[in-house]
Amino acid sequence: MNRVLAALCMVFASSAAMAGGFDINSLQNLSQPQFENLAQDLGAALSYKPLEPADTLGIGGFDIGAVVSGTKLANTADVQRAISGGTVDGTLLVPSVRATLGLPYHLDVGAMYSRVPGSPINLWGADLKWAVLPGDIALPAIALRGSVTRLDGVNQLGFETIGADVSVSKGILNFTPYAGVGEVWSRTAADGLALQQVNLAQTKVFVGCGVNLGIADVTVEADTTGAIHSFSAKLGFRF
Repeated sequence: MNRVLAALCMVFASSAAMAGGFDINSLQNLSQPQFENLAQDLGAALSYKPLEPADTLGIGGFDIGAVVSGTKLANTADVQRAISGGTVDGTLLVPSVRATLGLPYHLDVGAMYSRVPGSPINLWGADLKWAVLPGDIALPAIALRGSVTRLDGVNQLGFETIGADVSVSKGILNFTPYAGVGEVWSRTAADGLALQQVNLAQTKVFVGCGVNLGIADVTVEADTTGAIHSFSAKLGFRF
């Protein structure tokens, strides 16, 4: 267990270092089709990652953790053209922190924040989940979720996503596997440039598993948004 925690800590630290030092300030280098390719990758990489099962935390329940997500870019060359001060080697790493609070009526509300180290780029996000079926020893939990993310600190780029999904989970001993499907709608706009705004709708499918290690919780998740794959890991505390 200690080795697992140590390995995750190393991943979080290295992801922050690898993500550092670039800015999205070269959109003038893109043609309209290349800008649309960039929008697809950003929609997959920067949309909200659930990273939790469908069951509710309960009133006053709390989940806080550190996350790193890696998205295998479909259009690496076009993303590279759009940035300066760094190199994208096929995978975009996004480290973040997040917290979720349990509310009455089987509702959970969550928030996340990410800042690329050495860069003005910020990513904010929030979600609201309703456990339509809270689940019990015999039945799985089923939940509906709505989410938003917004990128700021980038003068040339306006970017937001809205997401909606349904998920199911079932606890087995200290493991809680879950899966879900939904849709991500994104808006990508180039401010002050001739590039036309890109509005996309991408289907999201995700699977994951939470593991309670006693002193901490580890969650791993894989998702496909459009045709673009992401993998995420969260180290946190759920109580």
